[in-house]
Amino acid sequence: MPKPKSKDHYQVYLKQIEAISKVANLITSGLYLEELLRLVVNVTAEVMSSKICSLMLLDQNKNELVVRATQSISEAYNKKPNLKPGEGIAGVVAKENKAVYVLDVKKDSRYLNQDIAKKEGLCSLASVPLVVKGRVIGVLNCYTSKKHKFTKPEIDVLAVLSNQAAVAIENAELDVRARTAEEALVTRKLIERAKELLAQDANILPSEAYRLIQKQSMDSRKSMREVAEAVILAMGIKEKKS
Repeated sequence: MPKPKSKDHYQVYLKQIEAISKVANLITSGLYLEELLRLVVNVTAEVMSSKICSLMLLDQNKNELVVRATQSISEAYNKKPNLKPGEGIAGVVAKENKAVYVLDVKKDSRYLNQDIAKKEGLCSLASVPLVVKGRVIGVLNCYTSKKHKFTKPEIDVLAVLSNQAAVAIENAELDVRARTAEEALVTRKLIERAKELLAQDANILPSEAYRLIQKQSMDSRKSMREVAEAVILAMGIKEKKS
């Protein structure tokens, strides 16, 4: 990053350093994914002076880019359709793993949401890929309300922010998957224990006990884990009384 040349440049420089530091701290923050995404777009919007900043993540199952966070209050923008890689500017960025800078989206045929751009007064766009170990996981978009040619320092800062955001997002998603796997294991153990206790108490086969737990779950509209926990608690109380 080039050194500042004036007082104004110095203030911008400090603002950029602060933003990079904030996003860097997210890598080990332990925040839930949705909260992390909101912080990324807010920090990026502030440092880039964006009218709208949005973060799109690639849904691997659908192979679509989905808007997951934005600081915009525009309902039209927030509900815009998902994009396939290669569709629209963000789709091109995701497919080619290469940033795209547009002076006026309203005059670029690749931009698919011309009506939204006109309604919301969107003009220039910086769209950069979020990449982890060579794999694109999403796209970060920054819009301005007036024509703006993104400078080399701005492009450099945006590249650093997107790289750090990608790592933070990947870490958060890994944490979610780890927690989900752990919760699934605990649930299986609880259901197995409840099934054994119920089978012994009612003198029925474990498979029948499992079906009873399953039926109770459906009838009560509670999860099988909740039913299993209730069975274990009831059996524990019964055992103490006997």
